[in-house]
Parts: sequence; C-alpha cells; structure tokens
Amino acid sequence: MANDPYKVLGVAKTASKDEIRKAYRALAKKHHPDVCPDDEKAEGLFKEASAAFALLNNDEERARFDRGEIDASGNPTGAQGFPGQAHGFPGGFAPGGFEDISDILSDLFGSHPRGGQRQSYAFRGDDIRYTLPVDFLDAINGTSKQVRMSDGKQLKISIPPGTKDGDLLRLRGQGNPGTGGGPPGDAIVEIRVRPHKYYKRDGQNINLDLPISLKEAVIGGKVPVPTPSGSVTLTLPPNSSSGKVLRLKGKGVKSRKGKAGDLLVKLMIILPETVDANLKKYIADWTPKVEYNPRKELGV
Repeated sequence: MANDPYKVLGVAKTASKDEIRKAYRALAKKHHPDVCPDDEKAEGLFKEASAAFALLNNDEERARFDRGEIDASGNPTGAQGFPGQAHGFPGGFAPGGFEDISDILSDLFGSHPRGGQRQSYAFRGDDIRYTLPVDFLDAINGTSKQVRMSDGKQLKISIPPGTKDGDLLRLRGQGNPGTGGGPPGDAIVEIRVRPHKYYKRDGQNINLDLPISLKEAVIGGKVPVPTPSGSVTLTLPPNSSSGKVLRLKGKGVKSRKGKAGDLLVKLMIILPETVDANLKKYIADWTPKVEYNPRKELGV
C-alpha cells in the first residue's frame, strides 16, 4: 500500500491546492530521474510524489481519500470495493492529475516526457528576492536606484511614482541562472518605504500637520505649505482652530492612472516659547463679546 500522500508531500491535511502544488514542485525538482540519473531511490521518491500529487490534486479523489473510501493507491476500501480492486489510476495518476504533472514538469524543466521516452530537461533558475529601502518622497515621486546583485552585477531599478510600502518589482531574467540550458529566474525586489518626519500616507492622500501662529489663526492669511512636489501657498480663513483640516487637491500621491490624491493639511496653533507680556495682559483682560465654551461637545 502506498504511503499517506499528505506525508509524502510533507503538507497538512488542510493544505490548499497551491500549497500541494508547491510541495510537489520542490520534490520533483529534487528527485526527477534526469536530475538524479541511475538513482533508483530518487526515481522511486519521484514516482511516489507524483502519485501523491495526482491524488490530492483531484478534488473528488482527495475527498474520497479523506473519507476513507479509497486508499493512497486509489483502491476502494471496506464496503467501497474488494481488496486489491484497482481504481483505474494509470501509473498511479488520478484522473486529471497527469495533465497538471506534465504542466509542472514542463514549467520546471522546459519539456516533459513524450511517447514514454525520457528527454533531457532544462531547469529554470530560482527567483531571488531583495528588500530595497526607499525614502518616502522617492516612493511618492518616483526615482531610480542602483542595486548590487548576488553575482556583483549592478542593476538600475526604476521605481514608479506612487510606489507604496510592500510593493514588489519583478526584474525578468535577473535571478539565479538556469541549468541544462534553462532560462534564468527573476529578481523580485520588495520595496520598504522609510517613514517621513512630517508626511503620512493614507491611500492616495497624504496627511500633514501644519504649525501656524496665533495671529495667523485669528486673522487668517496666506502661509507656505510644503508638498511632495514643492512648496505652495495656502490661504487660511480667519478664526481657524487647531485641528481644522484644509485640502490641497492634487497634491497627494499620483496613481498609475495619472490621477493624484490630495494633501490634507491639519492646522496646529503653536505659541512661541516665550509669550510677550503685553499679549498675556491682553488675553487676561479680554472678554469676548459672545461667550463660547470650547469644551461644549465634551459635556463639561
């Protein structure tokens, strides 16, 4: 009786089809007869892994195996059939399994057996991963960076505007070299955006706390505001309180489709470290014509 297919592939019984496929790919690449010529043990492990994948890759047969209706070889068990009665898996491959096996081998090696004859296989090289730290403004505006590969080669990477933390850039053919004439893998670059001292990204928008003086808050007027694309002038309305948010349209993050988000400017009234004595006296003697309670919404 064949071994438990889950144990053969090294996956849990709850494994997804993608996890099962990845496990089989790894075993096929390790034990295929063209990788280990004249190695009977490796050939046996390859066949065992192929049979296990073929069964688990077929949803109906996997469900029957999980219910105990068939064994790992596809033979009915108990009341489901007579002992030793073959279930009709040619070569141990469940219906629908061999096609996927052929696809996997073709993807791994560049070709697969036809007509029962073994052919030489070309291995595609493995992908390699890099993590690339990028400054906040470079990610927002776009830039290019030089990266040194594992073989010492320098590559220029173009980082498009609007790139966000965690984005992946794929460099085709820049991974590990293939074997047997196979193509090289890819280099996959994961972008890590460094936080900015003042800006915070929220989707396509950017938040900025803007310090303003007491005079600017009361009287209003024009104040300079930094944006990722350069300084602009913002008009403050009179009587602007701390926490008020003003919107600068189109000064946020540009999307791949060209439309940009907004810069959301939150006003923060900042008093000088040393307050003028005249101002202190004026505020102490000041009685507003209309009484107001700034904590009204708090119920106090």
